[in-house]
Amino acid sequence: MTTGTSGLDVMIVDDHEMFADGIARVLADEPDIRVVGTAQTVERAVTLARSTLPSIAVVDYCLPDSQGGDVIRRILQASPDTGVVVLTGSADARTLTDAVAAGCRGFVTKDRASYELIQAVRYVQAGEVFITQRMLANLLPKFSRPAPRIGSDLTERELNILALVTEGLTNQDIAGQLFLSVHTIRNHVQSVLSKLNAHSRLEAVIVAGREGMLDGVSRSMPVADGRTDDTARDRGRSRI
Repeated sequence: MTTGTSGLDVMIVDDHEMFADGIARVLADEPDIRVVGTAQTVERAVTLARSTLPSIAVVDYCLPDSQGGDVIRRILQASPDTGVVVLTGSADARTLTDAVAAGCRGFVTKDRASYELIQAVRYVQAGEVFITQRMLANLLPKFSRPAPRIGSDLTERELNILALVTEGLTNQDIAGQLFLSVHTIRNHVQSVLSKLNAHSRLEAVIVAGREGMLDGVSRSMPVADGRTDDTARDRGRSRI
């Protein structure tokens, strides 16, 4: 199944064909999104990923022939540059932890509105991670093991940027707040990830929360007129 015109290529993996077709129609209504196919099994998903190399794979966590983490890993083996957004009926910590470890970069529960899935697809395509605050709260306790002194070598600038990342700001948002280039912010973020031994922005946020790194660090930066810009804060959603 291929719908839409050109732009962002998305594949959908869900064993309920009617549900998958419904998602495909919602996404294909967006002018820049092209649905390159749907799959109902892991084997079909791997074949589709290998043949289409999609920008994004929207994946049901539970499939008849496999469980979520394995699905994600096999899709990424077939198409390493694909961003995976998980659709799940459960936002429990075990599901989220398994998906993060496998390489997922976006989570949407099946009871959410279609615009949230579209938003997740766009964020992941932009190199961000999409997760709701409720899911993040479920995920944090799973990363409670102590890791002394981690992050002690972060600079003041890196701590400020990490604080803004936890508020859900994208690299472009942060660049605008700090009057720096997106390239400079991207370099700082990569440095933060390296120093925290984190594989993604989401993992960096989890580590920062677990270690209390941002206690006393400003989470919003002054804008040009001296006021605090709170407009970039997302009410109820983290754009990590």
